[in-house]
Amino acid sequence: MPVNRNQKVLRMVEMAMLLALVIVLQLLGGAIKVPFLPFSFSLVLVPIVIGSIVLGCYHGAVLGAAFGIVVVIQCVTGIDAGGFILWGINPILTALICIVKGAAAGFVPGIIYKALTKNSNDNKKKEIVAAVLAAASAPIINTGLFLIGLSLFFYDTLVAWAGGTQVLAYVFTGLVGINFIVELIINIVLAPVISSVVKAVTK
Repeated sequence: MPVNRNQKVLRMVEMAMLLALVIVLQLLGGAIKVPFLPFSFSLVLVPIVIGSIVLGCYHGAVLGAAFGIVVVIQCVTGIDAGGFILWGINPILTALICIVKGAAAGFVPGIIYKALTKNSNDNKKKEIVAAVLAAASAPIINTGLFLIGLSLFFYDTLVAWAGGTQVLAYVFTGLVGINFIVELIINIVLAPVISSVVKAVTK
């Protein structure tokens, strides 16, 4: 049927655009700087969350996996300095952590959004809460799985990076720190707004 065909084409176009955004934003990496502060942040999780909310959790997982693959490439080439070290120690586990955490960060928001908006009957408040929680889940899962993988498979490296300080303190101040908080806020603010616009336009 023509309508179904048009819907398929539309979804393919949306997916392609989001995929391109994910790749470009991840390649930009730390190019987005915060003025007067010594750190950068990434917007790459925003299109992943939008894809998961608008197109569904499986599309979100594909976008997240693509993000993970780009991260792996950056580890191999040395663009990601920490990832380059991990790649030299165990490339298979490094690739697995990167791809799994990315795919999970794309899959879970769609699940959360769908579960919370089920039978909502266009309840705007419910949809906003669902979108905010879905958006917040992505950086939490992405960072959380990375830290779990690092702790399980690269603990000696983690201790070395901590430089004799408390590992837990280093994790929260060195590996997570302000970057995670900024990215969490960005996702919570941007993803629900943009996804609402996209859904309105596609209707």
